[in-house]
Amino acid sequence: MPSTGFPPTPPPEDERIGGRDLAEWRSAAGRFVVRGLAQVSAAVARVARWSTANTALVITVGLGLAVTWAFSVVSAVVYGDVADRNGIALVDEPVLDSAVRFRTPESAQWVTDFTDLGGKVGMPFIAVVVAVGLSLAWRRWAPLVLMVIAGAGSLFMTVTGKELTARDRPPQSLAVPPYETSASFPSGHTLNATVVLGLTAYLLVIWLRRRGSRIAVVAVLGVFVLAMGLSRVFLGHHWLTDVVAGWAIGLGWLAAVITGHRVKLTLDRRRHPRSGE
Repeated sequence: MPSTGFPPTPPPEDERIGGRDLAEWRSAAGRFVVRGLAQVSAAVARVARWSTANTALVITVGLGLAVTWAFSVVSAVVYGDVADRNGIALVDEPVLDSAVRFRTPESAQWVTDFTDLGGKVGMPFIAVVVAVGLSLAWRRWAPLVLMVIAGAGSLFMTVTGKELTARDRPPQSLAVPPYETSASFPSGHTLNATVVLGLTAYLLVIWLRRRGSRIAVVAVLGVFVLAMGLSRVFLGHHWLTDVVAGWAIGLGWLAAVITGHRVKLTLDRRRHPRSGE
């Protein structure tokens, strides 16, 4: 057992995935980061009169948002390559042309119905149902709090990313109505689906006890996120590079939120040791 200060007794069910304790940091780098966050959070908590664990959650996701937003800025720089037809931008038009050739009226309709799940109504609805449902199942606020943090950060990066680039969408002559008028880079549907459904997968694999069920959840939601991004290209609403950026930024922000949750669990455990500790 790594020297984390935890006893070998099993952690609570909502603090582990199978036999893996979410408050156990197996790498030296992970333990170093937690120690640093604990020290900073303790100092801030004394001033703010807030718990160290909650302060650590705020600091972790705040740093994560800053890093991910910086990545968004870098992605916006990549837009310069897109505009100059360099690098990955070379695939944008060929991929869109292929999508147009494979479209039929029937496929365009059912893909439109699917992509609506990732829109301004569909994805927030999914997020609320998941967050409230799992909060009630766990009898804890954690799923709801994490979903609010994840959703707010995702929306922030979608809006600022579009403002940074102001990239034009593919020509309307190649798109399927209803047409969209906001900037194209990054794909908001893709970014938000990656974050919301990625966090849903994380919360569900904690809640589910059977390994097969956990694998199925990750596989199904992973395919859903992949399909959401590709649907945006298929319908001509985004270039492929918009979608790739949405996946990358979403995964970065998702990692920050999950890390914040794990850090909070770790520091909560230190403050309130389990029986026999």
